[in-house]
Amino acid sequence: MRKSDLVAAISEKTGVPKVDVLVTLESFFTEVKDTLSSGENVYIRGFGSYVIKKRAKKVGRHIKQGKSVVIPEHYVPSFKPAKIFVDHVKENVNSLPKEDK
Repeated sequence: MRKSDLVAAISEKTGVPKVDVLVTLESFFTEVKDTLSSGENVYIRGFGSYVIKKRAKKVGRHIKQGKSVVIPEHYVPSFKPAKIFVDHVKENVNSLPKEDK
């Protein structure tokens, strides 16, 4: 499902015009990005958490040149689904016929 499909589905279920749904969805994405960029996490009960994870400094390899490269300590965004979210997906995916998975 792409963003346009998601907007269409929400619009159809709620009766809200697609343009308004798109603006709301974009605002949500922007707010999550801005909050994570400021170092705060976002917790949505029953859905999941958007968190910042710290990656330690490490030595990597530049494959083409065969050289070692130091990758500095950095932060990456991550999503951790809530237990109810995981359980819902497990129940519904396990009930699908094998060819639909």
